[in-house]
Amino acid sequence: MSGALIVTGASRGIGAAIAKAAGREGWSVCVNYNQSKEPAEAVAAEIEAAGSKAILVQGDMSRAEDIERVFEASDRELGPLGGLVNNAGIITGIGRLDSFSYEQVHRIFEVNSVGPVYCSRLAVERMSTKHGGKGGAIVNIASAASTLGSANEFIHYAASKAAIDALTYGLSKEVATEGVRVNAVSPGYIESDIHYEGRWEKLKHAIPMGRPGTGDEVAQPVLFLLSDKASYVSGAILRIAGGR
Repeated sequence: MSGALIVTGASRGIGAAIAKAAGREGWSVCVNYNQSKEPAEAVAAEIEAAGSKAILVQGDMSRAEDIERVFEASDRELGPLGGLVNNAGIITGIGRLDSFSYEQVHRIFEVNSVGPVYCSRLAVERMSTKHGGKGGAIVNIASAASTLGSANEFIHYAASKAAIDALTYGLSKEVATEGVRVNAVSPGYIESDIHYEGRWEKLKHAIPMGRPGTGDEVAQPVLFLLSDKASYVSGAILRIAGGR
């Protein structure tokens, strides 16, 4: 499968790796970013260097009007939507649950949970055969934190990612006969700037493979789930956590 693909939060980390890998596989990619324009431009440039089309669209994935604008830009400039990767996510603090403010908890659910639900709604509206679409695939970026709990670090993040597990299971059933497959990957410790200093030293003994993962090691399973090679895969959550 190829065509137009929206990757939210694609300026760096896992999202950037997915967007660039998708470009190499022939997808036309809508590279969404919120604040990091220059890194997003570099991602788009690499996609175009691989021979695929890329557009940049700024948007906060917790705001309905921004989400709608991203989808409308993709429709207008890339054509019919074939895939969505719900990657945008944040961490709003580190510590015990009783150290977080209401604002920190509310914000993390806005971005990590509400945004992907609304993005998925707009994707289904475009891809479902019930709505006149030609089918497609949604891949959600979940987290191993949803089952580990992340106690004493970011339990609110873990809870927000558990919502992504539920979205994947439920939506995959709703649209199973409408040409839309819904899956997720659940990364563990992946090299990125989201981690605080010293976290790897703290966690490395808990990871059986003894090393962090890379963005590319998440991107390749995502591209598989987007592709026709995964034509009978829906409602799956693939753990990418080095055995943890």
